[in-house]
Amino acid sequence: MLDGHAASVEATAGTPPKAISIWTHEDAGSREFKVLKKAAGKFNRRQHAYRVEITSSLRRDYKSWVHRGAATGTLPCLLGFDGPLLAEFAWSQYLQPIDRFVTPELLNDFLPSIVAQGTYQGRLYSLGQFDSGVALWGNRRYLRAAGVRIPTLESPWSLEEFEQALAKLAALKDLDYAINFSIYVRHDEFYSYAYAPILQGFGGDLIDRRSYHTARGVLDGPQSVAAMKHFQQWVQKGWTRVVSDRQNDFGSGKAALSWTGHWGYPAYRQALGKNLLLMPLPDFGRGIKTGMGSWAWGISSTCHEPAGAWAFLVDLLSPGEIVRMTNINGAMPARHSALARSPLYGPRGPLRFFVRQLGIGGVPRPTTPVYGTISKTFAEAVGDIVAGADVQSELSQAVDIIDQTIAAHHGYPYP
Repeated sequence: MLDGHAASVEATAGTPPKAISIWTHEDAGSREFKVLKKAAGKFNRRQHAYRVEITSSLRRDYKSWVHRGAATGTLPCLLGFDGPLLAEFAWSQYLQPIDRFVTPELLNDFLPSIVAQGTYQGRLYSLGQFDSGVALWGNRRYLRAAGVRIPTLESPWSLEEFEQALAKLAALKDLDYAINFSIYVRHDEFYSYAYAPILQGFGGDLIDRRSYHTARGVLDGPQSVAAMKHFQQWVQKGWTRVVSDRQNDFGSGKAALSWTGHWGYPAYRQALGKNLLLMPLPDFGRGIKTGMGSWAWGISSTCHEPAGAWAFLVDLLSPGEIVRMTNINGAMPARHSALARSPLYGPRGPLRFFVRQLGIGGVPRPTTPVYGTISKTFAEAVGDIVAGADVQSELSQAVDIIDQTIAAHHGYPYP
């Protein structure tokens, strides 16, 4: 069971299978849900000690659903959740550590980013089937027309070269603007996921990661302020813009660059064909930094059959199931053995670049219970900054809220 292959479970003769309840954020009609359901069906047929029962969120707010489940004692055995929620759920004692189940051989096959995402206070609480990444997508035709060099991981754009490229591209008559940052009216998790690498590239961050007890001097420090002032200038100069009525300006040829994740590939490839370029994020002075992390699985603290939950989780985390899922959702396989078999991310896959960039500059979102507050306040600050507000003031206000939340929870002492 512990080597990452299908677990061997046996039921006592005449004993009915024990139910293993699962909650997933996937809508019951999605392709991802169908892959998960198929995996559960195979597990249920292969053995008779346990029976997996899956419940979809049915479009409910997932985080609130989990909190209500914990309050009412109705959490499932196996719980899916977005990586940034790990610390909050572990600190709240919704989860139990799974490291007792995991062998070093199995753990070493996972991408380091997956292990980092699933670890809180030195204990492993989650593992996932896939990871993510942010990059620059480019339209080769426009870069050639503007005389802009195509960057590589070995020679990414510097801040100066990036801004020069934006200015040249914005001057092309065929374009509405140079780069789509996916700045929409809504302020959601994407802002922290995709724009924190800009802070980190300048030497700033969302919080002081040495203690996780304050964001003061980090989120509102000089490096972060400089990063967001440049971001604001990119908007003010017309190199990017807020887009509220459409979401495919890059694919439709209205922008030459797109700053977004791996999920853009299918539509971009169909729209641009051989003109599609996949390029590294710029080096703003502290090396390439990229967003990472995605949905993962953990066993609830109230699960009465953790061995059964782990048995099914082993199946989900097998290379075969990982490849089946990532072929559907386009995400990065979480295990090296699965990467080798992936048509998208394998040695000749069109998205293998994401794996290399993640190894160079992947930065996990802060593993702290206050992350939900960080994400919300930073997204709101970015929205105001884009609208022209004072950068220092907005970031300092965000810090005040974050630090007040930390203080209200006495620094989030580990139970």
